[in-house]
Amino acid sequence: MELKKLVVDSKAKWIDFSGLDGFSVEVANLSRKELTGMRKKCTTTKFNRRSRVAEDVLDDEKFVTEFTRKTVKGWKGLTLAHLETLILIDTEGQDMSKEVEYSEENAEVLVSQSAEFDTWLNEVVFDLENFRSESKREVPKKTGGAVPKP
Repeated sequence: MELKKLVVDSKAKWIDFSGLDGFSVEVANLSRKELTGMRKKCTTTKFNRRSRVAEDVLDDEKFVTEFTRKTVKGWKGLTLAHLETLILIDTEGQDMSKEVEYSEENAEVLVSQSAEFDTWLNEVVFDLENFRSESKREVPKKTGGAVPKP
């Protein structure tokens, strides 16, 4: 069996956002290879005049855009009432039960504006337990009489 044939670069799964009932996000994990490639894509080399050395500088905005595009695949149940707990929004005259549609642009705004959502996303995306296949556990076969109680 070859390990490289078993490796999956990415896998998406619906995960509930804890604390906001009904809000679920479809997230994809990132492999180390994808994360490294994304960092390289968002890094530029600039010459530092003071130290006279070339330095790699990460473009934070570009990284947030790429990271969000790769990890947030959709959401459902994000109401304005939920959104108000995550970022500062203008709620005057709004129906707070109205859902915010998922779009890449909306996802990018949420990730860049909400420290709570960004932190949650980073914890979820890099926790492999969230993406493991739920294996079917075998129920042990009965082997004789009842087990005596201690």
